[in-house]
Amino acid sequence: MRADYTSILADISERIKQRDFQTARNADYIPALAAVPCDRFAMVIRHVNGAEFAIGDADIPFSIQSVSKVFALVLALRSCGDDLWQAVRREPSGSAFNSLILLEQEEGIPRNPFINAGAIRVCDMISSRFANPDRSVAEFLGRLCKNPEIRADNEVYLSEDQHGNRNRAIAYLMKSFGKLDNPVESVVRAYFKQCAITMSARELARATLFLANQGVGIEGSEVLSPSEARRINALMLTCGMYDGVGDFAFSVGIPAKSGVGGAIIGVIPNEFSVCVWSPRLDSRGNSAPGIAALEILTDAIGRSVF
Repeated sequence: MRADYTSILADISERIKQRDFQTARNADYIPALAAVPCDRFAMVIRHVNGAEFAIGDADIPFSIQSVSKVFALVLALRSCGDDLWQAVRREPSGSAFNSLILLEQEEGIPRNPFINAGAIRVCDMISSRFANPDRSVAEFLGRLCKNPEIRADNEVYLSEDQHGNRNRAIAYLMKSFGKLDNPVESVVRAYFKQCAITMSARELARATLFLANQGVGIEGSEVLSPSEARRINALMLTCGMYDGVGDFAFSVGIPAKSGVGGAIIGVIPNEFSVCVWSPRLDSRGNSAPGIAALEILTDAIGRSVF
């Protein structure tokens, strides 16, 4: 019997309102993110049968930040095939998402595509294959959620650009090892534009559906093969929540990817995709209310991937 998602989401919303997240804060190193009202909350479930359930600020656009790394990876995989895995590895890092330590030790090959180094290398590969790499991920997301108006927010992009010297350091370090094919500044610009894409929780849940549906998107067309979709889910499960991935697997138990804009996307394969958004982050850069909401959800339906 299918769960009563309407009632479950209503219960989640009430329980989140009662929780104390006073130690959680918006990302303040990107000024445009710091200005988002901290009490925003949305949660959307998109079932593989087409049903959709939403609560809260489901249609308010926000900066998706590192959630974009999933879709950039899929875009690169579609154009590069398994050659992608020669450039980026598939192991958890155990370090902060913007760390340079492992990159130095491993001679410029990123540990996985969801840390900043890996995402920058993926952007580099996209830049070699698309005429407009700055817009490629946004256009891909627009097709996935059926909204061709998806764009990067210029204010957020400028904030990223003005406060992005650590990401430039990562890119220049990879370039010094010969692991970046294109000019550093053009690759970093594409990466900042990708992170500055704005979408709503509803649009992200729709865009993510193919990962819950054997690679088939909301229009019924194949985005990835079933085996490729399973592999992306495996990467999200093992690498998608920064250095909090172990705790998240323990408490929630689904493939997921977070971003410092406060969004988390997740899937239960063959059932649904979900997006939760609240900008208050824990010490690891993950949405504290978002993790709490997903834990309540998986407890309520009695299922995870384990």
